[in-house]
Amino acid sequence: MTGRDLDPTILRLLGSNEPELDCDECFAQLDRYVELELAGAPADMHVPGLRAHLVGCPACAEEHESLRALLELDSVS
Repeated sequence: MTGRDLDPTILRLLGSNEPELDCDECFAQLDRYVELELAGAPADMHVPGLRAHLVGCPACAEEHESLRALLELDSVS
């Protein structure tokens, strides 16, 4: 059984194999991370550990989705 076969909730509970930021660090870096994503830059390389945190933290993942949607909408206007 691979990680892709596991339920997403179980994967969140198990955590990541890679370095991971905590919620405070995630919040501090989230603007930069989303701006890099939208620019097509390798955000995971520039802000290591943030993606792993988003996978395991529903609250931060929701914040990421909201910020990304807001910035995408702003760039269209």
